[in-house]
Amino acid sequence: MRSVRLPGGETVAALGMGTWHIGDRGATRSEEIATLREGLDLGLTLIDTAEMYGEGAAEELVGEAIAGRRDEAFIVSKVYPHNASRRGVVAACERSLERLGTDRIDLYLLHWRGSVPFAETIAGFEALQAAGKIRHFGVSNLDIGDMREWWTHAPGRAVATNQILYNLGRRGPEWDLLPWLAERSIPVMAYSPIEQARLVRHAGLAAFARTQGMTPAQAALAWLLAQDGVIAIPKTGNRARLKENAGAAALDLDAAQMAELDRLFPPPEGAIPLEML
Repeated sequence: MRSVRLPGGETVAALGMGTWHIGDRGATRSEEIATLREGLDLGLTLIDTAEMYGEGAAEELVGEAIAGRRDEAFIVSKVYPHNASRRGVVAACERSLERLGTDRIDLYLLHWRGSVPFAETIAGFEALQAAGKIRHFGVSNLDIGDMREWWTHAPGRAVATNQILYNLGRRGPEWDLLPWLAERSIPVMAYSPIEQARLVRHAGLAAFARTQGMTPAQAALAWLLAQDGVIAIPKTGNRARLKENAGAAALDLDAAQMAELDRLFPPPEGAIPLEML
């Protein structure tokens, strides 16, 4: 499995597993747990979740999936903005830890910007680190202006990632946000890398994938994995689709293939506000 280096020097899998909308239905629970466990077997050891997902249901499902295998997984979770005060973030983390059935979260993120000042959130993250409850902290859905403000708080410069909406159809971050992060060696974690399956129905991408001997989903993921400092976290609760996603890690797109994808999905020609799903 390819890896990405965090600012502190630790490496994590470049292809992980998302859990948005996983754990919402009892009928699919056993397959979703089996999928996450098989993902660990295949090297997709980074699992992303959040207290928002199913109001904790996804974290509980992740907890079941990693039971007995905690040390194999790199767990990412996120705190609601309204819980991100100095005391609130600590309490929220404690609840997430209980649902996950673990004593630590490997990477804890502010889910998006709310009304709580960044300084308070950072102080809460520092307290959690000091207590051993989280190992790294970071942010999600912060645009270039937000990142510049976050960076004015010296302790916040330990930020390990910015998790954003980034895929072939959402290339706006390439104009200014991605270069800013790259200059500071902050990896990007790309959520919805297949645009919630919408990209697999893109006629141009389907034709490209067919001629290249891959699936559209694999092409979209391989494009992200070809970039330095990018982690992709596709979500699936189906083992067959998981294996399809994992196959993208073995694909090395050449310059001609990357150029064709640029033609199909042109890079931005100016600044575009960060999008969210």
